[in-house]
Amino acid sequence: MEVMKIDRMKMSTRTGETQIALFLPSLRAGGAERVFVHMSKGFAQQGFVVDMVLAQAEGPYLPQVPTRVRCIGLGRRRVLHSLPRLVQYLREVKPSVLLSALDHANVVALLARQWARVPTKVVVSIHNTMSVATRHSRHSRGRLIPVLARWLYPKAYKVVAVSQGVAADTARFYRLPLDKVEFIYNPVVTPELISLSMQPVEHPWFSPGEPSVILGVGRLTAQKDFPTLIRAFAHVRQHRDTRLVILGEGEERTRLEQLVASLGLRNCVDFPGFVDNPYSWMRRAAVFGLSSRWEGFGVVLVEAMACGTPVVSTDCPSGPREILEDGKWGKLVPVGDPDKLAEAIIDTLDNPPAYDPAVRAADFSVERAVEGYLNALGL
Repeated sequence: MEVMKIDRMKMSTRTGETQIALFLPSLRAGGAERVFVHMSKGFAQQGFVVDMVLAQAEGPYLPQVPTRVRCIGLGRRRVLHSLPRLVQYLREVKPSVLLSALDHANVVALLARQWARVPTKVVVSIHNTMSVATRHSRHSRGRLIPVLARWLYPKAYKVVAVSQGVAADTARFYRLPLDKVEFIYNPVVTPELISLSMQPVEHPWFSPGEPSVILGVGRLTAQKDFPTLIRAFAHVRQHRDTRLVILGEGEERTRLEQLVASLGLRNCVDFPGFVDNPYSWMRRAAVFGLSSRWEGFGVVLVEAMACGTPVVSTDCPSGPREILEDGKWGKLVPVGDPDKLAEAIIDTLDNPPAYDPAVRAADFSVERAVEGYLNALGL
């Protein structure tokens, strides 16, 4: 993927064509980043001219940006520092739409549009239950950004939430009228996902004849509450010969490894880190467990379902209950309750569901999400 640098060349738009720009801090591992890569492909396939504009052009998802999408790096590690160059980009390109995600990027996008004084429609997307996320934030930025967002979000052309629960929370938290906020489910399921899920897994625990594997996937952060999944697994191990794999990286790794050691589970819990293709692991897992304390949507839950894997999830705000349709497609358990999570995992292991979870996952396609955004934009 060739990355253009705005400080080295003059940007240009293409006369007579609708241009959509997607703005993010980077393409490091994360749900919103993966979603925006899918959206860039979807918009391009619909015939739109698409730019992926990144404060810092880096991250494992960068190679997945399609060649027909122009990738532009603003060359700034901090999103706020990219503001002048985003203003420059908007003045030179004048895209029809600027779609952003993550609160600090949303604030910068709205400021840039005001300073650039261009007719670009700015659509900010909310990928988390911000009332909860802000309460748990340890950084001053996490408390300052919502203050700026309450001032700036009313100036957005649209505010899009990734679930009904997030839409309701967004309206309350940012003091927005309900008709200002729309919900559009994340694009998750693609032909590439299904194809990747068929690839082999180079891990001895997935060899024929090995005990079943319970899988967790996500950033190793407090939000994902992997301690609850690990403690639940300790209960499961007392009744079933199984193993636990958790994919992802984050600041909680050392703490999680210490917990595993204290529970005497070193030989049956593994942390392979971030992997490029988690879908093949998902397809071969016996159960996928989501232990989050809060979510905006729950992309990994849908991905596991798309791979045909039975799922168990905490009933956290917001997303899992909507995805699973109140428990129709997988068991929901209370947040932070390892005993209930263990019971649900054991029951799923012993009684695999007769339905195919991929049927429900198909509702979260790129095509549906793109259609939702185009309708919201009147394009």
